[in-house]
Amino acid sequence: MPTTTRREFMKAAGTAACAALLPAAAGTPAAAARPNIVLVMTDDQGWGETGYNGHPLLKTPNLDAMAASGLRLNRFYAAAPVCSPTRASVLTGRSPDRSGVHNHGFALRLQERALPAALKAAGYATGHFGKWHLNGFKGPGVPILGDDAHNPGAFGFDEWLSVTNYFDRDPILSRKGTFVAFKGDPSEIITDEALSFIKAQAAAKKPFFAVLWTGSPHGPWDASAADAQPFGALDESSRNHYGELVAFDRSVGTLRKGLRELGVAENTLVWYCSDNGGLPRIEPGTTGGLRGYKGSTYEGGLRVPGIIEWPAVIKPRQTRHPASTLDIFPTLVDLLGLPADALLKPVDGVSLKPLFSADPAARAQPIPFRHMGKGAWLDNSHKLVAPDIKGGAFELYDLASDPAESKDLAAAQPERFARMRRDFLAWSDSVSASMEGRDYPEQRVRADHPASRAWTEDPCYAPYLEQLKERPEYKQALAPQRPRRK
Repeated sequence: MPTTTRREFMKAAGTAACAALLPAAAGTPAAAARPNIVLVMTDDQGWGETGYNGHPLLKTPNLDAMAASGLRLNRFYAAAPVCSPTRASVLTGRSPDRSGVHNHGFALRLQERALPAALKAAGYATGHFGKWHLNGFKGPGVPILGDDAHNPGAFGFDEWLSVTNYFDRDPILSRKGTFVAFKGDPSEIITDEALSFIKAQAAAKKPFFAVLWTGSPHGPWDASAADAQPFGALDESSRNHYGELVAFDRSVGTLRKGLRELGVAENTLVWYCSDNGGLPRIEPGTTGGLRGYKGSTYEGGLRVPGIIEWPAVIKPRQTRHPASTLDIFPTLVDLLGLPADALLKPVDGVSLKPLFSADPAARAQPIPFRHMGKGAWLDNSHKLVAPDIKGGAFELYDLASDPAESKDLAAAQPERFARMRRDFLAWSDSVSASMEGRDYPEQRVRADHPASRAWTEDPCYAPYLEQLKERPEYKQALAPQRPRRK
């Protein structure tokens, strides 16, 4: 398809008028009552993989600039140590297990109350760009079908250019069901597309909500030669992994510059994070020395880079106040004065609105984690880790003095340990009830809710398999299976 360079796009964009603000909500600063909202999420970027967090090789000048001008969240957590669950937490404010997304490749229930639907009802134009992974499909990212009952539109997105899972260079995406082939880096593609959407809303003087979920730096890694060049001394996987992050960082610069040139940057809240902790077997390491990796409920699997930039309201600073992707929806409900029932109860996140101006004395509500039999309970500096919930294995750490989680304090602090274990298990019981559908009016999960499955085996994709198998990213997934030896 015809493509337009970012330079040509920005020249055409000019300096369109700022999106109009909606009426101020009670208790909200009048100058920024209805900010535009942009959520940016990477795929498998560890806490240590930014320049501002001290990576020894990777340079991220645009993320560094964003961190220097916004609120740098030095203890920000993904709600789960893998991708789909964390994405569900962003859209619901609830533990992913509650909404049925207990692992990657599970579908978000239509019975949930979703952030884009709430913002659409409040007058926002809503758009999703990039990885979705909330419609129940496993396997490499494939264009989402227009009649997929769990496509982004089903949860309130007016516009969407999306793919089921991770995607790499020269991808084929779905524009509301129409397959469109692109050339270039995935982060830069979705940023250009999101800016086109933002430009249209700015011209119409309508507030916007744009979600940019890139496929980088999820494997298999395929960076351009230029982006991989600074890492020539590394192994091929590490070289391309970090090259993808170079391109992502460049896309952050394109986004921030585009918002400025469209005249909407001042009152646009941009919230950036990763979907889970870093990967093993990438050198230099991805977690900044934290324990564990993706899939683990230790810090390396859960703590991720996080920044909130909102020039009209947030002054540059850093905070070690613990925060989570669970907090995004509750924070926006609070900022915008949305009705309380926009969120389905129970809600596991809290509003971070007070954090925008100063650090609260402590976080009032612990950050909970539960994933595939493992868990954690983060109460400010103390963290209960459950490597095996059913087996009764629990550990206690003080992250203030032991950020590497190397000294188990369960025996040394028995009262704290017992209290945190009791509170975690009570919360976990409530999550189990939610998994059974007890939070919904029907008191059950809809019978037509899909199971997790491979798109390569789903009848809906059968008409497209001949077309897709010619593309390099699908050749392995669609290769004939060799019969097993008896």
